[in-house]
Amino acid sequence: MATGVSILCYKSKTLANGAHPLMIRLCKDGKKKYVSLGVAVLPQFWDFEKNRPKRNCPNKIVIDKLIASKMAEYNALVVDMMAERKEYTPRSLAQAVEQKIQGQTVAEMYGRLFAEMKKTERLGNLAVYKYSFNSLMSYTRNKLNIPFREIDCVWLKRYEEWLHARGCKDTTISQLFRTLRSVFNKAIEQDVIKQDVYPFNRFKINKFDIHTEKRSISKEEVQRILALELSDSGFYMGLAKDLFLFSYFGAGINFSDIALLRFCDLKDGRVCYVRKKTGKPISFPLNDISAKIVEKYASPFGSDSDYIFPILDAAVHKTEQQKRDRIRKTLKKVNRELKTLGEMIGLEMSLTTYVARHTYATVLKRSGVSVALISESLGHSDLSTTQIYLDSFENSQIDEAMQHLL
Repeated sequence: MATGVSILCYKSKTLANGAHPLMIRLCKDGKKKYVSLGVAVLPQFWDFEKNRPKRNCPNKIVIDKLIASKMAEYNALVVDMMAERKEYTPRSLAQAVEQKIQGQTVAEMYGRLFAEMKKTERLGNLAVYKYSFNSLMSYTRNKLNIPFREIDCVWLKRYEEWLHARGCKDTTISQLFRTLRSVFNKAIEQDVIKQDVYPFNRFKINKFDIHTEKRSISKEEVQRILALELSDSGFYMGLAKDLFLFSYFGAGINFSDIALLRFCDLKDGRVCYVRKKTGKPISFPLNDISAKIVEKYASPFGSDSDYIFPILDAAVHKTEQQKRDRIRKTLKKVNRELKTLGEMIGLEMSLTTYVARHTYATVLKRSGVSVALISESLGHSDLSTTQIYLDSFENSQIDEAMQHLL
């Protein structure tokens, strides 16, 4: 028996203001199920013969759109059920639709992802997705509670133009669009939306130029940093130098992972840790320079559970948020001191902790090490990320290579 899907003004229930709720009525095999649309209409504004709002009904256009949308949603599900020859009842049909509604809007999906990331303490990812969410909220003027279907190629193009008009660089625009695309992908994975609403098959993100400015220095410049005498330059200046060199000689370990290192991570002259961002296990040997840096910060009264570097305090920074806030605050101070260090050795670019990571990768590349091996040592999830890290060959190298063309 075919399923009947109809709309009615439910006179059996009257609200305090005299209005009746609007209901979707599902009928199949003599069974009925009523589903509220979440709106109510006063009886004088409803045409009970034609089951639709009268012309003078307040918010008639909005109510008509809501009715059409819900009717189409239920009818489409009925067609799918019949095509797949699945058994269903009015109740199961209503449950299936209502489950799809949860997280169906873009804002609700972001909210769901925020909750998941907070629960699993992926605070770095949470910050990236919140940045994307806030940008979209600003673009839509706080009206992001829209279905995914509204975000098509035209919508994305206008969003791109809006970002450009506000002076956003391609690297920022690329990150924002990649995050939004990820939200679409997760919505599809979780059966919140169907593949047919996916706009990124046509709107290509790789058109954005994500080439970053030079972030690596030469081995000679590293030597100049190593030779700097900073005994009278203050605690953070000395710490900044030590952390830069430890990262460079430590397989490009990033600042967050350095901050989280404990003495128990030192095993047989090696540092063994799990990269926080990707969950990959990393191991690298301590050379004479990095071993001396570790020894400098070791306390004779310390334990294996102590942090190696004076960034985190286990007695103070207990939650993931506290650790994250402390690391970010210290990173700003360290990068401020590194900028001064760079000026001391005559660098034109700003020296940062990330320069150490990029320099490690670039020096290995120029020494003939494969990109795959560099990627593995950096703990990257894919080679494309490593390619962004690697500095382009200098003109002198290209000139020399061209001598061998004939």
